[in-house]
Amino acid sequence: MIQLKNICKYFDIGTNRVAALDDISLTLDRGEILGVIGHSGAGKSTLIRCINLLETPSSGDIIVDGQSLMALRPAELRIARRKMGMIFQHFNLLSSRTVYQNIALPLELAGYSKNEIKEAVHPLLELTGLKQKVDAYPAQLSGGQKQRVAIARALSCRPHILLSDEATSALDPETTKSILDLLKSIRDNLNLTILLITHEMSVIKACCDRVGILQHGRLIEENEVGEFFAHPKTEVAKNFIISSLPQKLPDVIAKHVLAQETENTHPLWRLWFFAEAATQPVVAKLVNQFNLKINILLANVEYIKKHAMGIMILALSGEKQNLIAASKHLKELGIHLEVLGYVPNDIISFA
Repeated sequence: MIQLKNICKYFDIGTNRVAALDDISLTLDRGEILGVIGHSGAGKSTLIRCINLLETPSSGDIIVDGQSLMALRPAELRIARRKMGMIFQHFNLLSSRTVYQNIALPLELAGYSKNEIKEAVHPLLELTGLKQKVDAYPAQLSGGQKQRVAIARALSCRPHILLSDEATSALDPETTKSILDLLKSIRDNLNLTILLITHEMSVIKACCDRVGILQHGRLIEENEVGEFFAHPKTEVAKNFIISSLPQKLPDVIAKHVLAQETENTHPLWRLWFFAEAATQPVVAKLVNQFNLKINILLANVEYIKKHAMGIMILALSGEKQNLIAASKHLKELGIHLEVLGYVPNDIISFA
């Protein structure tokens, strides 16, 4: 288990003191995957570096398995750090060493014998799917394979905790999925606690049990992943969720969208659905209750931990007062509505 208690980290820049982390408190249970998300400069990398004391917090305490890291002497801290593996965005492999030798490096530095290293490395090659690449060098590997080597290396000293700093942001979507599946498998097989730093909501959806949002060094929201997507508490959370859903208009329509309403145009609405609102018969209500004609240009509903969320882009035709009443009704249902613009009548058909 990891506990962060009131962690603050300040940096002095000239005569100014900047708070990179401001009173962060978090708890990670054994076997849990926690994702921390935030924009660039939010403090994510500083947070993960404070957990293993690569950065020393200005104040607060870090407790791992009941032990305060802040109270340890340097030799004790080195031993404690062996319980925490870390993987990075850019892999940090040694180009002159093979896959086997890169994975073995932490064990060599810790003074393990050749037989002990062999007994530790070969199961990791199997676990990470690298058995056929044992003698390859980093230059001969794909990005996903390099990250698998980095993960195996981080696991070589049998840590209880795995820290991941943007480990998938340099990878393509298909490779990212394979790495996230690997991390979940590792968690399940080894009962590891994993902290993921990311700026990608797709990573949170695919891999995490809980999520926290950092903004300007503060933890502004934290929740179980399903609840987070179903009931976001802050505008920052809503914007992150919205950005994770497909929302591109067909090009043939997008190039005709006008910013202002004019004669003979129809409005385009983008609707965001969270939780119970995602299962409402919205289109039927708009047609039957408000006498509107609807053309569905895009629709998507997905389930995160059994919680529904979705998006819909509609072109609408109807009386002005009916459009206003329908808009008010949707907002009362908890549906976020955004007017994307207006499209000329001859571009969209309602027949």
